[in-house]
Amino acid sequence: MLEKIKAKLMPLLIVSVLAGGVAVIAMRGESKNVTVVDVRVPQLSPVALEGRALFKANCASCHGENAGGSDKAPPLVHKIYNPGHHADEAFIRAARMGVRSHHWNFGDMPKIGTPKRDVLKIVRYIRELQRANGIFYQPHSM
Repeated sequence: MLEKIKAKLMPLLIVSVLAGGVAVIAMRGESKNVTVVDVRVPQLSPVALEGRALFKANCASCHGENAGGSDKAPPLVHKIYNPGHHADEAFIRAARMGVRSHHWNFGDMPKIGTPKRDVLKIVRYIRELQRANGIFYQPHSM
């Protein structure tokens, strides 16, 4: 009896595993291309306005207008970059030293030659955009 059940379930198991593998491959291929998000831009603080100008000059060519992403780099207005997962220091280090690709399939981010005081203004701009779009500090669950 057990052998008959196994014989009936084996084809279903094989199809399920294959379908799951195809889904993973398809998602991996799309993850680079499905990255542009609509960003609501709030009224910005004076520091964030300075950060916006600096972002446009240093970051927007890859990360898109208002940090909404592009086909070159991910959106920074995304839950992955909430302050509980990527603190401000992570942005500072990425800009100053570059960062290896780890969440997206865009390749490594090169370092940019922006002074830390300017990167802090850019981070302020990104954080204000994030808050306006419902991205807040989310502590890691235990």
